[in-house]
Amino acid sequence: MRIPVADVRDTLGRPVRDLRISVTDRCNFRCTYCMPKEIFNKDYEFLARDLLLGFDEIERVTRAFVGFGVRKIRLTGGEPLLRKGIEDLITKLTQIEGIDDVTLTTNGSLLARKAEALAAAGLDRVTVSLDSLDDEVFTAMNDAGFPVEAVLDGIDAAADAGLTPVKVNMVVKRGVNEHTIVDMAQHFRGTGHIVRFIEFMDVGTTNGWRLDDVVPSGQVVEAINRAYPLEPVEANYTGEVAQRWHYTDGAGEIGVISSVTQPFCSTCTRVRLSAEGRLFTCLFAAQGTDLRALLRGGATDADLASVIENVWTGRTDRYSEIRTDATTDMPRVEMSYIGG
Repeated sequence: MRIPVADVRDTLGRPVRDLRISVTDRCNFRCTYCMPKEIFNKDYEFLARDLLLGFDEIERVTRAFVGFGVRKIRLTGGEPLLRKGIEDLITKLTQIEGIDDVTLTTNGSLLARKAEALAAAGLDRVTVSLDSLDDEVFTAMNDAGFPVEAVLDGIDAAADAGLTPVKVNMVVKRGVNEHTIVDMAQHFRGTGHIVRFIEFMDVGTTNGWRLDDVVPSGQVVEAINRAYPLEPVEANYTGEVAQRWHYTDGAGEIGVISSVTQPFCSTCTRVRLSAEGRLFTCLFAAQGTDLRALLRGGATDADLASVIENVWTGRTDRYSEIRTDATTDMPRVEMSYIGG
């Protein structure tokens, strides 16, 4: 039996359905499009442990969002598997009535050793970031010397543990890894895993984003279609970020995420909670709302719900639809801070 849900809509009529929770701002990779080493070096100050939301606090925020219609939870980072005891949080979240899906996005570096424990805790699926199957390209992009094979081992372990279908995210950047697109598609054809090719986005202000570096998703589909014919498939649900394509021979599907060339702001149902408890209503936001102060200041559940409702009903975000040279120069929170 479903708990009662308030039909809360933002200024553009969008409901809230997906809560993405960053559990840490730390990561053991230094991907050039996310946490470039020039900025996130030994002198960079990450959040102190006491500033991070505790698992009970995250659970409390999640329960508040369920009352407004959230059904899907995605744990992100940083690298979420670096957060000690992440399995305990997963167990807490999966036991909340009304949550249908709890997933996690990871770079795969710790997945081989943690997949069974994650599944036992109740995690439904994982998404693994893998930007190329070419070791030289991949290690240059993650800038941590981490090999492809170790990520593939993590994907295999996730599949063996039942965390399926595994989704594999490849951020495509012109002049860097676009020549490995078809190889990626070929490798995962017939495996049951779903590769999603993501346009290089201007998240944050430290990744040196330029429009010229974006490979439009249409070109990605064309390249794969020449090798392995594709046909479009309807979305699984309203607000799904990836456009789906099936192989005509039945060998599975791919997805493309086209935030730059084909914005999907009009159907966005996602909200993000940073590791220190700030609420962001857009991946490209500059400011968030401090929920940690409420949680630690004696606020009641009704107080918390009221603040969340006010934030969502006042939401006007549609950054990707109005992106211009002027907006790309505006301050924006870093992806490593609120997750992708």
